Amino acid sequence: MSAPQDLALETRNLCKNFGALTVADDINFRLEAGARHALIGPNGAGKTTFINMLTGVLPPSSGHIVLGGENITQVAQASRVKRGLGRTFQINALFRGLSVLDNVALAVAERRGVARRTWRSASSYAEVRDESLELLATLGLADDASQRIRDLPYGKQRLVEIAIALGLRPSVLLLDEPAAGVPSVESHRILQVLDNLPKHIAILIIEHDMDVVFRFAQRITVLVQGQVLVEGPPEEISKDRRVHQVYLGEQRHA
Repeated sequence: MSAPQDLALETRNLCKNFGALTVADDINFRLEAGARHALIGPNGAGKTTFINMLTGVLPPSSGHIVLGGENITQVAQASRVKRGLGRTFQINALFRGLSVLDNVALAVAERRGVARRTWRSASSYAEVRDESLELLATLGLADDASQRIRDLPYGKQRLVEIAIALGLRPSVLLLDEPAAGVPSVESHRILQVLDNLPKHIAILIIEHDMDVVFRFAQRITVLVQGQVLVEGPPEEISKDRRVHQVYLGEQRHA
């Protein structure tokens, strides 16, 4: 068991009910500092509900969420971001008419506290622009800085989302299906980027692409009907008969 100081994120007996329907049932989850962790499970397993509770989109019915040792169960979404919890979404939420640079600069400016000066674009601040360009360079997007989002291939749009999340300097990064809708060649690029992210950032991905999961994750949690079925390293998960019955077998025939 990890000592509390080694945990980036933890849930304790987390539950969510919608009337008589239980979608998260007593979830105890631990994300270690610097972890590379994946959350998998069949459709309807409660994965998105779980992430929405972590980020504050949904309040839990009971239980606790602890970020870096602090109970954030009642903390608002924006305050969780400021405390180091970053997220990307299954369907990207980028400003399609703005450039790549301006999309990332908005996040950097927000973190630096200059985002409310609306009479200037975020990228017009030298320090914001420089940091944003440096971040884009680390993700292999420097040559695309001036491109509008709508003109980028979808795989690069997903990388811009990751850049935006990193612009907020998270200690925990939640990636909701980062390879969804991305061709296989581009999904490998996303994996390379994830491999090169700073090691101090704890990363949790929700992903249906098992190639991505088993190449990325050092630890996997399997969620079924709102409960943790099993958790362990990839080699154990790949051999677990219960996981094959409820999920991996389904993936092979999808």
